[in-house]
Amino acid sequence: MDIAAFCRAIPKVELHVHLLGAIRIETLREMALRQGAGFTEAEVADLARRDAKPKGVLHILRALEQRILRGPEDLHRIAYEYLEDAAAQGVRHAEIFWNPTGTARDSGISYRDGADAILAAFDDAKHDHGVSALLIPSIDREATPEEAVEMVAWMRDHRRDRVIGLGIDYRETDRPPELFWKAYRDAKRAGFRLTAHAGEFGCHWRNVETAIDLLEVERIDHGYTVLDNPALARRCAERGIVFTVVPTNSYYLRTLPPERWALDHPIRRMPQAGLLLHPNTDDPPLHRIDPAGCWRMMAEDFGFGLDDLRRFMLNGIVGAFLPEADKRGLAATFVAEYDRLRAGMEQSA
Repeated sequence: MDIAAFCRAIPKVELHVHLLGAIRIETLREMALRQGAGFTEAEVADLARRDAKPKGVLHILRALEQRILRGPEDLHRIAYEYLEDAAAQGVRHAEIFWNPTGTARDSGISYRDGADAILAAFDDAKHDHGVSALLIPSIDREATPEEAVEMVAWMRDHRRDRVIGLGIDYRETDRPPELFWKAYRDAKRAGFRLTAHAGEFGCHWRNVETAIDLLEVERIDHGYTVLDNPALARRCAERGIVFTVVPTNSYYLRTLPPERWALDHPIRRMPQAGLLLHPNTDDPPLHRIDPAGCWRMMAEDFGFGLDDLRRFMLNGIVGAFLPEADKRGLAATFVAEYDRLRAGMEQSA
């Protein structure tokens, strides 16, 4: 067994993946070319192109919301297909972000109908592939703070057990976390778990601090610029906050020289600061990545060893929004499987 096969086989959780960003390329093409969607073959090809210095995928997510999605059945299909693919890559549990504001505003799919369709897909994937999933509705930080409060009200009024928490995503630049404190306050009062994208696009470390101290999040998505404030990084390490990092993050692929990318990327230095890292795919087909490839990048590009990968695997369980009893069971199972796979790989080396 080589490192590629090993990374595919090891048991994993995914804590940082976006529903619309998880759409299969062929499904994106099929939906975009449906009658009335208004896309040509060339436009679809351009929409999904990922160059050597890739731009972000927000334009694809907006196109899905504004022109492509037809109804709840599309959300069901995207969620089911992602979980089917992830399960084949060793993912046993996933926590998936979904932006209900854009779906309701632009696609005309109500929160209730969208959430129920996605949760039905979770049921189907659990039955067919044995993978569990939780849903994290996320604030569209390009919308207004009032719309964020409205979204949390939707979550509260249509409460479902597997709608587990609140997140915030999309363009962080000029949209700092403090704009959305009311929505986070309401979500915490309603008993939802809390996470937030912060420190993603080279934005100031203050966004990470604000997410932790004002929004009171339990984990951080991305968070790379925390390293710019060593005292804050130490505090995050002492609190055991899990950082769900993304090796294929487009900002660093775009801004770091190719010959220095893996050497200068903050992911390489974050464990040295004592931070708990967990690697994730973010928008897997759109980033041309899958869970196995994500973990392989951690080993081959960033130079982490098998002990590091084992620790990252367990960090994912620590950061998951699962009951503690479930976490203990997963940890025992994952460790036994990981150690067995590692022993087999080392014997064959």
